[in-house]
Amino acid sequence: MGVTTSPSALAERQPNSQLKKLITTTTTSTLSRPKKMQSSPAPPFAAPSPAAVALKDSKTTLSIILATALFSLIFFLSISSSAHFSSAALPRRPKPDPFLFPTRQAHRTVFHSSNASSDPTPPSIAYLISGSNGDFDRILRLLLAVYHPRNHYLLHLDLSAPQTERDSLSLAVESVPIFRAAQNVDVIGKADFVYLKGSSAISSTLHGASLLLHLSPNWDWFIRLSADDYPLVTQDDLLHILSFLPKDMNFVTHSSYIGWREARKLKPIIVDPGLYLSEKTAMFYATQKRELPNAFHLFSGSSISILSRNVVEFCILGTDNLPRTLLMYFSNTQSGHLNYFPTVLCNSRQFNKTVLNDNLLFAIFDKPPKEQPQVLGPSDFDLMIESGAAFATRFKLNDPVLNRIDNEILNRGPGHTVPGGWCLGELGNDTCLVWGDADVIRPGLGARRLEKRIVGLLSNGTFRLNRCVVVE
Repeated sequence: MGVTTSPSALAERQPNSQLKKLITTTTTSTLSRPKKMQSSPAPPFAAPSPAAVALKDSKTTLSIILATALFSLIFFLSISSSAHFSSAALPRRPKPDPFLFPTRQAHRTVFHSSNASSDPTPPSIAYLISGSNGDFDRILRLLLAVYHPRNHYLLHLDLSAPQTERDSLSLAVESVPIFRAAQNVDVIGKADFVYLKGSSAISSTLHGASLLLHLSPNWDWFIRLSADDYPLVTQDDLLHILSFLPKDMNFVTHSSYIGWREARKLKPIIVDPGLYLSEKTAMFYATQKRELPNAFHLFSGSSISILSRNVVEFCILGTDNLPRTLLMYFSNTQSGHLNYFPTVLCNSRQFNKTVLNDNLLFAIFDKPPKEQPQVLGPSDFDLMIESGAAFATRFKLNDPVLNRIDNEILNRGPGHTVPGGWCLGELGNDTCLVWGDADVIRPGLGARRLEKRIVGLLSNGTFRLNRCVVVE
């Protein structure tokens, strides 16, 4: 059933001409039969009759045919039984609703345009949303705020949260009709410990990314969010802007300046108990310190990065040993999750030219910088919006500024998803109770702010100079 939407009722298209100009973008074997013992020897020089030879050859040929057929049957049965076992062992996910994903794959951006057919296909984002004990409500709210049927979502409550909270999260996800229709939200059942100061945060992120690679083959970028993060643009805004960018681009804040981190973060040796204990306990600090490496350059960064699928596969599936070498090094380093991905990218010749030194995140840090950013509140609202960032961190539980973001930026009601081009319900009610084509993108003012930020980063003449520069 086709669904049409009047362009006059929708938002205007945001200009992308600057973005388009800036980025242009695998012996035949013989079965021998044992000879029968003869009671009396055959007369010397007695040749067998032609009939006997023919009978013997026909029996041999028949034996070969029967043996080959039997072997082929056994081999076929073994293959089919093993294939049946392996396919039966994997859970089968119901097919998504055909109204959300029709057979056609055209990107239909709904706004006034004389050349809408030139719009590129919208991408897909894989989100890992993580939380801890008591973060049930925050994770569910964040999920609704960043939801889009084209994306895939993996929710993780770490082992400090009780299993009942994890089960409740699964039931809550199952109760939302659009989640059931799109089949794109999953909850990790076998959770991990996550220590913010240890390497278990890297392990948990790589675990989630590997699961997303298994769950969905179609996403283009990977974003890890925590329960105290929140979006500043709609997913239609973000997907619209990303559709004009190369899919190998990575948004990663990075710096080779070590400074105070050398003595406090990089030289001390720690042992993360989240990697080997089943209960949460204090971090173990060694008395000795180690020198900084000279086989590679260290880069610091942020907890949030927007990574291309190629980078995720490089870290998890790639044949290059660099990601595993760095994983071993950062396993005994404080706050390794802030350094791992920037160091992998900037030390790789394959990816160090794909990095944009900005993770599209708004955060306020103390000076001199501390590990955790300041908590944001209502007084920071204007700064957040004017920054053109896609996300912001950190927020308190149910802070009033979140309600203002929902009302003024996301147009989202309590307990509802953010309306997008795929929502076809009547105004005044939950417009996303009725849905259509998930490829329909309806960008708003957030797309214009995000475009301005990215264009500024690409056109200020320092984009190439700031990529993975090593400060001596």
